[in-house]
Amino acid sequence: MTHGEILRAIETILRDRLNHAHMDAFAPTARLNEDLYLDSVLILEIMLALELDHGVALPEEAISRQDLETVNDLVNLFAEPPATGDRPMPGPAHDLTFARAEQEAAERVGVHGEDYVDIKVHCFVSNVCHAVKQKQLDHRPFFFGVWDAGFSVDERWRLAYHTPEISHDFFRGWFERLYGARVRQWYRPDVSKTENLATMLELLEHKKPSEFLMVMLDLFHLPERENKFNQNPFPHYLMLEKTDDPDVLMVLDPDFRWEGRIEKAKIVNAIMQPTVGGGFIFDAAEIRAPSAGDLRDYFLACFHQDENLLTSAARDIVRAHVEGRNGVALADLPAALRELPVISIRKYALEHGFAFFWRSLRLSNAEFDVICDHIETLIQEFKALHYAVMKLGQTEDEALAESVFEKLDALDAMERVLKRQLAETYRVWCDSHGLLHAPRHDVEEAVA
Repeated sequence: MTHGEILRAIETILRDRLNHAHMDAFAPTARLNEDLYLDSVLILEIMLALELDHGVALPEEAISRQDLETVNDLVNLFAEPPATGDRPMPGPAHDLTFARAEQEAAERVGVHGEDYVDIKVHCFVSNVCHAVKQKQLDHRPFFFGVWDAGFSVDERWRLAYHTPEISHDFFRGWFERLYGARVRQWYRPDVSKTENLATMLELLEHKKPSEFLMVMLDLFHLPERENKFNQNPFPHYLMLEKTDDPDVLMVLDPDFRWEGRIEKAKIVNAIMQPTVGGGFIFDAAEIRAPSAGDLRDYFLACFHQDENLLTSAARDIVRAHVEGRNGVALADLPAALRELPVISIRKYALEHGFAFFWRSLRLSNAEFDVICDHIETLIQEFKALHYAVMKLGQTEDEALAESVFEKLDALDAMERVLKRQLAETYRVWCDSHGLLHAPRHDVEEAVA
């Protein structure tokens, strides 16, 4: 198909198949997310419709492309042959060589430098870690709990990153133990939203400059804010401050690296949505550096070396739809795993785990960069899995299930390699601090 034919096909898919609400902005130069509000899932749906309805398919390498900004970029994936060449894949685990990289550490370059890319993949964690960074303490170890952070699978075998049953008590308790600051929940689920709003406004009016007030709102109802996943609803924690204008609030959203002024009425509307409810307050003045022993215990509380929770859950969900458990069918599978991209990006937190140990042990940048490449490959393979799941659900062709399970097995193997490397690095870190690899009450299981 020519460039023009593919462009018209995409326009038809958006208008007729997806009933897209933002067609007035459609143009070759239109930005996929900012102008057309297309998230990664909708882009995959366009790709799949081009394959199934128009006979135009892409190799899997192109499905994971990260540089798609405009409609033209998407068209060019199909109109021009993608570049050939094998994509780097994680190989077998290599023996880590813990050679000291004193010059790199002294010069503060690479993973040791202050310009090292900060990862934002969990809104609650990003908010409290913002205050840790302001105290010039290392926030990276708190991300130990993110790569396998909680999610839910309901009785209809649907995956969700947020439900009313999902609590942040685990993170609250460990933040208090590690960094010393109490995270108080001001939001009361047993009272009305109007009463909770009044509580929040009172706290906002009288809080100390060192205090941070967190609130959950539905980001879908703040169109001024980037909604990368175009979720509806999109429960999300951010922090609020007063401004010199009583009708405007300052919004601090560390998870999406955004800060700006928004009308108070719009923020209140997003808070009052029935899809959300939650809020905390904590005082950054109480934050202190964590002890090595507490960091060891937190790592062990978070680390599931022999189980990859998301991959296991996705496998169970696919199998349930293939087998028709609880009345679900293959056609329900794309909706059941729609939030897979929101959860799979949490695997980027593995970089923070490695980065913390790398900095402490003053290890080489080169080996860290290789590990980061493997983490990136893992996350992009989740995207390829999602495409295969959508194809299986839309075609309802059970023969495609085998390739989906093969992708799940490959993902499982990739993550196990990374976790084995992380476990080895952790043990060296414990040795460098004179710590048992497990607490004394678990001495039978310790490997020291």
